[in-house]
Parts: sequence; structure tokens; C-alpha cells
Amino acid sequence: MSAESAPSTSGTSIGHVAELVRAAVPPMHPGGRPIVAGVAAGAALLRLVTGRGTVAGVAATAAVAAFFREPRRVRPERTGVVVAPADGTVATVSEVEPAPELGLPAGPVPRVSVFLSVLDVHVQRVPVDGRVTAVEYRPGVFLSADLDKASEDNERNAVLVETADGHRIGVLQIAGLLARRIVCDIAVGDEVAAGETFGLIRFGSRVDTFLPAGSRVLVTPGQRTIGGETVLAELPGPR
Repeated sequence: MSAESAPSTSGTSIGHVAELVRAAVPPMHPGGRPIVAGVAAGAALLRLVTGRGTVAGVAATAAVAAFFREPRRVRPERTGVVVAPADGTVATVSEVEPAPELGLPAGPVPRVSVFLSVLDVHVQRVPVDGRVTAVEYRPGVFLSADLDKASEDNERNAVLVETADGHRIGVLQIAGLLARRIVCDIAVGDEVAAGETFGLIRFGSRVDTFLPAGSRVLVTPGQRTIGGETVLAELPGPR
């Protein structure tokens, strides 16, 4: 049979299958690797000592690895908008005083709070293109993240990003009842792009986005958001 008449196997080659698997399984955030390694080591030790627990150990390791997943996202093509910094459910949309550590002027601004359950993706994403002008961590308590008091009392990390138009958008990573670690991988002066991953909160948590006054909020309580893709709001015109 000639090469021209031979059936093509490119669609079922090992490399093609591997590529499909790689596309279907999201990568893991680096902050989760030590945790997953610890769970895997514990499961292996249990199997070595007792001769049992293989299935449970594999399942536990896979579940923890899934928690730290960092799926690929495609940012919207629209300009002048703020994208959701997290996957989850919109808990509240309100006008409040901005978190003091953001350094924003006094006066109510729109705030969108997104609650993340233990089943949601827990990486956080940059809401707009711009430059990081503030990053500040504050210790606190670990109330349930769905309570409004969590924005003020819980352990949290604040990030402020300023756009080329002079708009400043604040993001608050808030630990929840089970969370005990907030990871933030950006620093003051960094140039960032909307949709990029910048941090992680381990286990149930909440993310608040503080918008400039005059922004048009496009989400409502109860709505699901997809980090890096869902448009939270339209920004006002250039300052």
C-alpha cells in the first residue's frame, strides 16, 4: 500500500491522546504542590505500615490536587471592564467604604463579594490590566466567609491595581472558616494583565472587589462567576 493510500493514524497517536488528556486536566497552582505531596506521602506511609488504604489514599491525593487546580481561562475581548477575580457565587453587591489598607479615598464605592466553596477553583486572577500599587496582608480571625463581617474581621490580603486610565481597583483575598493560608504572588510595581493568576486561598474563602465610583455593576447576588472570564462591571470613562 502506498504512503498516499495508507490510513492516517495521526488522530489516534499516543502524542495526540496525551495532548487531549493534558488539555482536559488543568494544571496545579505551585502553592498546592507541598500539600499534595504531603497527602501522597501520608497515604504511602499508611499503605506501607498497614498494607491497606491504597484506594482511599489515591482518592484523597486526587481530591486535594483537584482543589489546587488552575484551569486555563480566556479573558473577554471587551475593554474598559473588570473581570471576576475568582470562581464562585456572588454573595453581595453593595456600596461600602473601601477597605482601609487599600488607601482609597473615603466615601462609598461599589463592592462585589464572591464566595468560594471548597468545590470551587481557589486561585485568584487579576481583574484589570494595570500596575500593582499596593499589597498589604492583615492577620485576623477565621469566621465563615459568607458572613458580611468576614470582610472586616478575617485574615486577608489586599491588592490595588491602577489602570492606564487612572482607575484603581481593589481586590481583597479573605480567608474563611477552614482557610489558614493566603498566597499572593505579585508585588508593588508589577505590571499585570486581566485574567492572570496572582494568588491562592486554601479552602473555603471569599474575594471582594472594590470598584471605582460610577462603575456599572453587571452581576447580581446568586450569580456564578468564572475567574478571569465573567465581566463584573464596566468602568467609568477615563479620569
